[in-house]
Amino acid sequence: MAKIAPSILSADFANLQRDIEDIAANGGDWVHVDVMDGLFVPNITIGIPVVKALRSVTALPLDVHLMIDRPIRYVEDFIKAGADWLTVHVEADTAENTLAALEKIRSLGCKAAISLKPGTPAESALPFLHLCDMILVMTVEPGFGGQKFMADMMDKLRHLRRILDTHNPGCILEVDGGVDSTTCAVCKENGAEVLVAGSAYFGAPDRKAFVQIIQS
Repeated sequence: MAKIAPSILSADFANLQRDIEDIAANGGDWVHVDVMDGLFVPNITIGIPVVKALRSVTALPLDVHLMIDRPIRYVEDFIKAGADWLTVHVEADTAENTLAALEKIRSLGCKAAISLKPGTPAESALPFLHLCDMILVMTVEPGFGGQKFMADMMDKLRHLRRILDTHNPGCILEVDGGVDSTTCAVCKENGAEVLVAGSAYFGAPDRKAFVQIIQS
């Protein structure tokens, strides 16, 4: 069964506690937290204090996605704030620093993940696989919610599943970008185990039913 991680990028920021509690009440599995710095991506969202506040109001795993430049500078702070899963982009720093970031994440007891932008080939994940609990495949360009799903990323998803089956079978695949009640099917068919949904979840007329579609 697939997991759903509703992204609070599409939540009501004036009522985050209400919307976080709504995710739990509707059967959501994780809470996806998009952190953007205005440098790595052309948008600014939330940071460490908000993650800490979210941790105090939910028992759901916090899936924190760092879309920030040189994330090694902040991984420890986000873990102390309450992240259960912490994702860094392979494009955001040198390979050496990305490896160091993943090692630090794991040493602090957090699940470590890398993310690949649409233009980044699957093979770019190879140097990091031994330190990864998850790989996040972006099916939109990171930076903004509500974008159109990029179906051509399914080849990459399938390729990564084959790579993982050889090198790290326990590593799971997550998809983020344009996931809705229709596109979720092709994601799952091609190996996705966790699906991030922002605008489709928060805009759904029946959120509980939407969650069940993703999880089925």
